[in-house]
Amino acid sequence: MTRIKSDFLIIGSGVSGLFTALKLAPLGSVVVVTKKADYESNTNYAQGGIASVFDDKDKFEEHIKDTLESGAGLCDLEAVRVLVEEGPTRVKELLDLGVPFTRNQTGELDLAREGGHSKNRIIHSLDRTGSAVEQSLLDHVHANQNIRILENHACVDLITKHHLKNKENLPLRCYGAYIVDTETGEVFPVLAKKTILATGGAGQVYLHTTNPNIATGDGVASAYRAGAIVKNMEFYQFHPTSLFHEQGNSFLISEAVRGHGGILREIGGRPFMKDYHEMGELAPRDIVARAIDDTMKKRGEPHVLLDITHRPANDIISHFPSIYERCKKLGIDITTDPIPVVPAAHYMCGGVATDLLGRTNIADLYACGETTCTGVHGGNRLASNSLLECLVFSHRIANDIKLEGKLEYSAETDLIPDWNKEGTTNTEEWVLISHDLIEIKTIMSNYVGIVRSDMRLERALRRLKLISQEVKDYYNRTTVSLGLLELRNLVKVAELIVRSALLRKESRGLHYSTDYPEDRTPSRQDTILSHQL
Repeated sequence: MTRIKSDFLIIGSGVSGLFTALKLAPLGSVVVVTKKADYESNTNYAQGGIASVFDDKDKFEEHIKDTLESGAGLCDLEAVRVLVEEGPTRVKELLDLGVPFTRNQTGELDLAREGGHSKNRIIHSLDRTGSAVEQSLLDHVHANQNIRILENHACVDLITKHHLKNKENLPLRCYGAYIVDTETGEVFPVLAKKTILATGGAGQVYLHTTNPNIATGDGVASAYRAGAIVKNMEFYQFHPTSLFHEQGNSFLISEAVRGHGGILREIGGRPFMKDYHEMGELAPRDIVARAIDDTMKKRGEPHVLLDITHRPANDIISHFPSIYERCKKLGIDITTDPIPVVPAAHYMCGGVATDLLGRTNIADLYACGETTCTGVHGGNRLASNSLLECLVFSHRIANDIKLEGKLEYSAETDLIPDWNKEGTTNTEEWVLISHDLIEIKTIMSNYVGIVRSDMRLERALRRLKLISQEVKDYYNRTTVSLGLLELRNLVKVAELIVRSALLRKESRGLHYSTDYPEDRTPSRQDTILSHQL
């Protein structure tokens, strides 16, 4: 049986995972586990950029203020201050690594502006920022002999004391994870001194999402099953503008298009955002998403239009080459045609609860990036703060581990058993997985979307509990496969979102309830869930 021992295990290969790997490589051996090819991640799909203070006219306090306002009173001020004040140093590290950020005619960084920001502070690489960052980090990771990437591998479960025989007096600690080779089906333990979750979001829990297929909430679900605390899962950000096209998959039409002057219009051509917010198209994302949703429902129309045709064609193409090319392939010329758009699930603001050093409540288990809830985003993420959060807290994790000094494997590591697949069989019942998956997505989209009510949420939870029991029974008697693992994780994340939404008796940020439209808790209050083993 395969067994791997490494100083550090990182699950996920987006910017959080790769940046952490580079930071930890000088301290020891690193194994990075990724479900697909190493470049597939939410990072790779991030178009807009990285928000950070680089202009003399901009100030840390203004970036902090914008973040707090978008967060609807739920941001942790200390976490936001860490993010903003340490951000420029981390971005400079990306520059040193060779990330080709766009510059203006004077050679300075071209700073764009997006919704919710009071100043131009978005550093970008045209409209392919995530891809540019990912590729640069991958180049350095591949060149580092201390880092090993396991492609086409997935996390089955984190290894904790409940995998040991004599566990009663042991503390809650992570010893690594059981990993499956999705091509051969072999499951084996990867044992590590420190484990870092960097698995991204869970957009696939909804029918319409800007996320790639691998965004199935693996980190949150596996951490919760292991006993980790999760926080504020009710806050799922819907990107206001995802392409609507019958022949094309949803993809993100960047926030930067509206920042560059794009106007949202009804299908008949009338602009409508000023009806909802004084900042118009530059209002925070939750407001823009609800405005689009409300406009579509009032008019009975399947989408709205995002119009940037009033800008010069060469200006549009030079700023948004990727969007231009993808739309053109579908017969939409964004220099002459408005873009049909709808809101789509985009970013998970809640997640595994961590402190400011990336630590979870499970010893030796860290988490970073979208899979976490650091307190930075509160009830609604400010545009382009996500990649910055990945960089800042990945660095903090590595630094915390470095300051710990010489690391040793836990005494129980050698007692971790091999994976036991007795009693499980291969099955041809894939149709059950596909039907459950569609039902989860439909339930979440219909009942737990942009606008919610207690009645919808309670109905969703009843149906999800039935599916969850079906999946659990199926999992216990079936050989592990990637599709089954993702289904298992998605139904758990869906339950966590609904349970959290039912606990919040107010409308705040991304959680809008028709039962409590004006009821706002006067003080910051997080939604906490934990699984007692």
